[in-house]
Amino acid sequence: MQSNYFILLLFLLLQTITGIAQKLPETDEEFEKAYQERIQQEYLFNVYIPADLTDAFVQLNKLIDQPSKEKFKSHPEAEAAHKLHFSLGRWIIHNWGFYQGSRLTHFLNGIDLFHPDDMARFIIITYHRNLNRQSLEVKALVAQLLERRQKEAQGRQKEGTVIHSEKRIRKQ
Repeated sequence: MQSNYFILLLFLLLQTITGIAQKLPETDEEFEKAYQERIQQEYLFNVYIPADLTDAFVQLNKLIDQPSKEKFKSHPEAEAAHKLHFSLGRWIIHNWGFYQGSRLTHFLNGIDLFHPDDMARFIIITYHRNLNRQSLEVKALVAQLLERRQKEAQGRQKEGTVIHSEKRIRKQ
């Protein structure tokens, strides 16, 4: 009797999950259409999506309590960005739709930030600077993040191992 109950419960759970799950875009055209719809939305999955950097600061001020802000503010910038990358940074990436696109990612793409980790790091660093009443220096920070991303890619290529290699001889 319990095994039948368990099977029924499992079946209902799977039905619920598949009913809630979204259909992922299968073609570039479907992805682009979904992206264009997402970047117009003020809310995604009942989470408010900031329109720009100033709006992101306003939202972070609402979400973070004063003692946490003071603690964050007191750390050096690099340390604060590093410590919060896998907590606040992941929350930002997930909830503000950095992988599938949102109006905030559209704004950040406009300043040449395309990688979700770079976007989250940018927001954390500029928020830290904002709290400490420092100049945001957006262009310099974007250049620094892009250079860091490029160096990481070059390092992976340099240290990588070739899995398979072919040599083709063309007949002339």
